[in-house]
Amino acid sequence: MTHDLLLALLGFAFVTSVTPGPNNMMLLASGVNFGLRRTLPHMLGISVGHSLMVFVLGLGVAGAIQTSPRAGVVLKVVSVGYMLWLAWKIAHAAAPGEGRTGGTPFSFLQAAAFQWVNPKAWAMALGAVAAYAPSGSIGAVALVAAIFACVNLPSVTLWAAAGQAMRRWLQVPGRLRAFNWTMAGLLVLSLLPVVTMKI
Repeated sequence: MTHDLLLALLGFAFVTSVTPGPNNMMLLASGVNFGLRRTLPHMLGISVGHSLMVFVLGLGVAGAIQTSPRAGVVLKVVSVGYMLWLAWKIAHAAAPGEGRTGGTPFSFLQAAAFQWVNPKAWAMALGAVAAYAPSGSIGAVALVAAIFACVNLPSVTLWAAAGQAMRRWLQVPGRLRAFNWTMAGLLVLSLLPVVTMKI
């Protein structure tokens, strides 16, 4: 993997991990309701579970790409299209809603399992593998999964630690718009190397 592509992957992993989505909204509420220490298993479950998801999907995508090169092109187009749609949704997102996550925080296993029903996690994993590990080699897929593990945990920790302070900040309309448009713009910029890269 080239230096430029590695930097693009780091940017992609950061922006997709730190922007609002099901995981981060749940962590925001969990941080408010249970505190950072009790939310730690939830955070670790997301990071480990998503990295495992990237690795498993990467190995499966590799077989499809090797069998049919067009599958890789289709996957890249679909994943980029979905990410552009996600960027649009981020730019126009509303403030986090009120509500509680329940009587107890998510466990490690619950958070890890949740990644398989989280559409944003699927889009992140498929997009990352198609864009940054198109060869499907175990080494390339493992590198993408490792980058996500390293970037994801600090990103989700930010949401849990921010807690009530983040919720208040996002309720200010001007700040909410600025944050959402900045994150959406960074997400689109992180896709530029994907668009120009050949599979």
